[in-house]
Amino acid sequence: MSKTKTIAFVGLLVSMEIIFTRFLSFQTPIVRIGFGFIPIAFSGILFGPVIGGLAAVIADALGMMIFPRGAYFPGFTLSAFLTGAVYGLFLHRKPVTIANITKAVLLITIFVDLGLNSIWVYMTTGNAAAAFLIPRITKSAIMLPVQILTINILWRYIGSHINKSNYAKEH
Repeated sequence: MSKTKTIAFVGLLVSMEIIFTRFLSFQTPIVRIGFGFIPIAFSGILFGPVIGGLAAVIADALGMMIFPRGAYFPGFTLSAFLTGAVYGLFLHRKPVTIANITKAVLLITIFVDLGLNSIWVYMTTGNAAAAFLIPRITKSAIMLPVQILTINILWRYIGSHINKSNYAKEH
């Protein structure tokens, strides 16, 4: 795929992430439940860890600039990059199987969501860990199978068409 097509397709995925995260999610001060993970997973699958991570960073930064919800904190941007990079590491140019999706989502859930993002929430809110860790663990336990199944089903039906088209042949 040409660089122009790659930039355009990544831009589409970034805009989808912003819409899914800012308009199609439920947000509390501690937990966000939504489907912004889908375009980031697809960017990692299609373009690899670097572009997947950069797409997540751009979506995070633009989302905060256009639709701010509190003060900007760079730790969440680092978490966004790691999320896109992990999807790319586990799923780019590899079979997009339940096993590989599960490995990626588990690593993101444990290390990024429950680990780093909990530290960022603590740093930005000052709340005691016990006050926000239980809701975050509950949200992660619910969203883990949702993310795995959603990525698997959507990639099977939508991703197969993307791969057959001209979009991802060179990546």
